[in-house]
Amino acid sequence: MSYTQLTDYERYQIYILLKANYSKKEIAINLERHISTIYRELQRNTGKRSYRPKQAQSFTDSRRQNAYKARKLTDKIIGHIKTLIKQELSPEQITGYLLKHKGLRLHHETIYQWVYTNKAQGGQYYKHLRVMSKAYRKRYGSYDNRGKIKDRVSIDERPSIVDKKSRIGDWEGDTIMGKGHKSALLTLVERKTLYTVIVKVNGKQAISLAEKMIDNMIPYKNKLKTVTFDNGLEFSAHQLIARELNTLIYFAHPYASWERGINENTNGLIRQYFPKGTDFNEVTEQQIQFVMERLNNRPRKTRGYKSPNELFLGQQVDLLAA
Repeated sequence: MSYTQLTDYERYQIYILLKANYSKKEIAINLERHISTIYRELQRNTGKRSYRPKQAQSFTDSRRQNAYKARKLTDKIIGHIKTLIKQELSPEQITGYLLKHKGLRLHHETIYQWVYTNKAQGGQYYKHLRVMSKAYRKRYGSYDNRGKIKDRVSIDERPSIVDKKSRIGDWEGDTIMGKGHKSALLTLVERKTLYTVIVKVNGKQAISLAEKMIDNMIPYKNKLKTVTFDNGLEFSAHQLIARELNTLIYFAHPYASWERGINENTNGLIRQYFPKGTDFNEVTEQQIQFVMERLNNRPRKTRGYKSPNELFLGQQVDLLAA
């Protein structure tokens, strides 16, 4: 895959992860970037007061200030921007989508400026921008004291082809806990296409979770080669899952969330719709399907601005007709 410039969003993630003491390798895995990209970014865009995302973006913009010619935002283009931003696409994703589907070349900074101007005029489109106030980092607690999963197979034994993301069928799985730890969502993400499945489960009972996963993943059984889970005891019934879905299951190392970086990032996106403190017992299946459709129809820069639905199911949705 050819190199593409880091986005504002990615620069904020780098800043946040550095503050959280992530290593450059861990940051690269979380952002699905080559480690050389992270080294180059820090070398070129770190100022006197360490690395700051706004300053880094300013350094970058000044180096390529003549890369784009200014384009007047016509009423039609603004209409496209409004339609796409209401679907929670980032300015970077909007520029990629409009270039690919409409042949319109915009700089993402142009869209940011429009959003900020709209906000100053009392508009509400800024509310659709994703803002990362802090990195989501799972608190594992006293893992060693709560027991270990019987017969777990370490990620160290996972086939090396999974790391390459060259085939469809390798998934990452985790749970998002609801209010009072009395409800949860099971989240599964396919590594190559970023296709996401979200399942509401009753708490963290292993057998119940396994049955829910089996029921919901049966339609994708022919696209299921491996699953890599977090170490939560809710995945203790992994052998049942493996048998019923005819797949291989592996477990990441404890406290190594970057080994499932795609799943961790996706959970952060899901939290935009279901904030911390949400009682998932009160969330409807229609609401869950809505979030799945939003994520699976969203064009991804790391996938050539193709959506997970396009890559995984071969389905393309006209977002401007939404």
